[in-house]
Amino acid sequence: MAIKNIAIVGGGTAGWLAANHLGTELSKIDGITITLIESPDIPPIGVGEGTVPTIRESLKKFGISEGEFIRTCEVTFKQSIKFVNWMDEDHHKNKYPDQENAFHHLFDAPSPFGKDLSEHWLAQSQNNQTQKCYANFVSPQFNSCEKYKGPKTLDTPEFQGAHGYAYHLNAAKFAQLLAKNAIEKFNVKHVLANVCEVELAIDGEISALHTKESGRLEFDFFIDCTGFEGLLMEKALKVPFVSKSKELLVNKALVVQVPTEKDDEIPPFTIATAHQAGWIWDIALTNRRGVGLVYSDNHMSDKEASDKLDNYLGNNAKGLSYRTLSMRIGHSEKFWHKNCVVLGLAQGFLEPLEATSILLTDFAASFLARKFPKNKADMEVLAQRFNQVMDYAWLRVIDFIKLHYYLSDRRDSQFWLDNQKDEVLTDSLKQRLELWHRFTPHPDDFFAQFEVFNVDNYLYLLYGMNYPTVINKPSCEESALAIAHAEKVVRGAAYIEGKLPQHRDIINHISRSVLSE
Repeated sequence: MAIKNIAIVGGGTAGWLAANHLGTELSKIDGITITLIESPDIPPIGVGEGTVPTIRESLKKFGISEGEFIRTCEVTFKQSIKFVNWMDEDHHKNKYPDQENAFHHLFDAPSPFGKDLSEHWLAQSQNNQTQKCYANFVSPQFNSCEKYKGPKTLDTPEFQGAHGYAYHLNAAKFAQLLAKNAIEKFNVKHVLANVCEVELAIDGEISALHTKESGRLEFDFFIDCTGFEGLLMEKALKVPFVSKSKELLVNKALVVQVPTEKDDEIPPFTIATAHQAGWIWDIALTNRRGVGLVYSDNHMSDKEASDKLDNYLGNNAKGLSYRTLSMRIGHSEKFWHKNCVVLGLAQGFLEPLEATSILLTDFAASFLARKFPKNKADMEVLAQRFNQVMDYAWLRVIDFIKLHYYLSDRRDSQFWLDNQKDEVLTDSLKQRLELWHRFTPHPDDFFAQFEVFNVDNYLYLLYGMNYPTVINKPSCEESALAIAHAEKVVRGAAYIEGKLPQHRDIINHISRSVLSE
């Protein structure tokens, strides 16, 4: 039986990303229809979102103009995540007395001029021959971030730049832009209706949806983007939820939008500031900051969390009210079951460190679109592969997020002590850490293309947090080559700084250019 009628249940970023990915791959096939059913009564959860660089490829594939995207979604550029206070303050001052307690997870690959500088930095750092942190030593992008530079010049083509970059965006407006694109370019049907019942066939597949506004609607294939409600996969098909609360301890967030002035400088990075029981995200859009205090309510009371956010915002907290979000950390036991695939928050949720929510949704939707079944006979083998890939991706993302807490040398609260217990690490992460204690990370250490975070990401995290690696003494020839490459990084940083505009200026320029078209 051919699969012709596809239903995406739920809108928001997840639903409309799925609609665009499927539309890109399937809209040219005769007889296939894609319908997105969205409740008119459920407001979006988005409080301002961060992305990773792969989103640029998706936007290009969808045919969305970067200029229109920046203008309509309050977009700013994101070149890094800056982690503040994730290390013990006294230890950091002893090692880097002239630098703040912070490190960057940059989007440019480290050591861009050919020679991996990691071992050279380790040797100099451990011998007190350099006071530069890892990211500053290996990449010109560190300087661009700290100087609040944009990632491209005023005349750089769309989706290209002198540095790697992603975006900060207004999630609600992003969903609207994706919806407009899917409807106009890929003929995706949009139905505003509340699903009140999911009808199952004798074989356990979903056969139809009963809606309050549009009655009974039949489809061949269903994509569950119903968020935390999990209406199709969890509630109707009874696929269990796998909790990861023992690995990742934070489970609540207080969120707020903080107005900014039109001439305020815009950091070209997310700021993630650690506190005694979690961390605070700070994302600057064009006219406001999205701020959220993430915490474990087993280690901090709601009142303490509110006071902590008050203290972080200072005078900016006056007149603002905080919204509380409870976070169920984990994922669906299966990601494809019967004739249903689950995406977005319905698929699972991890705390928003490293912008994993949109990342995993975009990754899964793109993979599904490329491997979409032509008929029901294809489903079993495709479902098995999809579940294997997504399970692997989720496990590796959990490892990467957990590593932020485990590597910290903070011992100032029970939260940090609990995060550094060996028993909460997976065997795969233990093996990698043992390897990286003896050798610097290498691409050979990663088994699959479905590693969401690669060697570059781990290098910035491990050595941003001073992970001890045994130094292998280089030859004189290797040392000379490393010194030459390190000097190129210094010269490159100065050259690029002179070429790039300030972040606020490039955003204003792009917005004006689009408006004048």
